[in-house]
Amino acid sequence: MNQPLISIITPSFNQAKYLEQTIQSVISQDYSSMEYLIIDGGSTDGSKEIIEKYSDRISWWVSEKDNGQADAVNKGLKQAKGKYIGWLNSDDLYIPGAIHQAVELLEMNPEAVFVFGNVKSIDENGKVTNIMRYDHWKLSDLMHFNIIGQPGVFIRKENLDRVGGLDLNYHFLLDHHLWLRLAVDSDIIFSDRVWAAARFHPLAKNVASAPDFGKEAIRLAKWMESSVLFKDLWVENKNKVWAGAYRIKARYLLDAGQNRDSIIAYWKGLKFSPGIILPEFHRFFYALISLMGFSFLKKIYLKTRFLISRPDRKRD
Repeated sequence: MNQPLISIITPSFNQAKYLEQTIQSVISQDYSSMEYLIIDGGSTDGSKEIIEKYSDRISWWVSEKDNGQADAVNKGLKQAKGKYIGWLNSDDLYIPGAIHQAVELLEMNPEAVFVFGNVKSIDENGKVTNIMRYDHWKLSDLMHFNIIGQPGVFIRKENLDRVGGLDLNYHFLLDHHLWLRLAVDSDIIFSDRVWAAARFHPLAKNVASAPDFGKEAIRLAKWMESSVLFKDLWVENKNKVWAGAYRIKARYLLDAGQNRDSIIAYWKGLKFSPGIILPEFHRFFYALISLMGFSFLKKIYLKTRFLISRPDRKRD
């Protein structure tokens, strides 16, 4: 039986420290009908040499200046020939067997626009710090800003072509914006397996540009409110949408150390929908007590925050 072709796309820019591990996690997969495309943004840190080292295992690659991550992924989509698409950033990893399992699930569910699995959090040295576990979410859950880890998603290309790929106007929640547009089309299917590892490190966007995620979450909520795509769901979901947007804003403000602003954002979310905010009460509580000068509690919080299973995200 012929395996359907899957295209794996890796956008990269100055990630030589992690790029080789990313490449190895793709080419070592136990799935033969695969093409691998790397779009490098003109790196100057030795990334090009790493790509050349593996050029016999890479179907297509380019190293040239681009307009950011979304532009790079869209370049890959134009070259991709696969029935399915995987998008793996240049500091993330696939878990062995992930591609085979994802394609099998897509083949079993021809109505699914994409499938997604759980994602490990790893640090810059590859140490596992958390497992981001998701659930059998649908469009309304995504509207509430339940965030899916991007490297654990595998997409049907015909649906990607239909929505036009990534929107270059989004830079931080560009993947969530895409999931929302795709999920309007059809079902999304969850696998309770770990398919990828997302690396958190000082240069990742979730660390370097944390407050910008919240701004884009509010922008996404406004987009959903005005888009015809969600007109049938907006009225019954609007309070949870806004609460979810403020939850994302509060979370990233807290990670950026802007505790007072984080409290304000959590409070706004509570007024829209307490049920969306209360699962993160431990973070809200930490932000509150940190303003009172109990510095020793910060160490306790930082040690225990990943022990509480919750969805999270990272960006490159």
